[in-house]
Amino acid sequence: MDHPLIDLITQKIREAEEEGAFDNLEGAGKPLPKVDDPENALINRLIRENGAVPEFVSLSRELARLREELRETGDRTRRQDILKEMSMMEARIDLARKTYR
Repeated sequence: MDHPLIDLITQKIREAEEEGAFDNLEGAGKPLPKVDDPENALINRLIRENGAVPEFVSLSRELARLREELRETGDRTRRQDILKEMSMMEARIDLARKTYR
């Protein structure tokens, strides 16, 4: 079953072609760039262009923040809490890395 607007879409594309809207496009006549994951290439590009990072990267940043906090605090109780958080964070990073692959 075709999209209900397929005829309108086709007409608009045909009009744009006739007006030369597709002439002299950047990269015309050149092969498309190779991608590692063609099925998810578009979503991966959108994620990358919008500054998103894999989960393990954001978790690693949080771990670095915890390490800095650990260096700065002298409270033993808080240090123990931070060490527990760091341990959990490292486990989450390992899981996220395995999932990312």
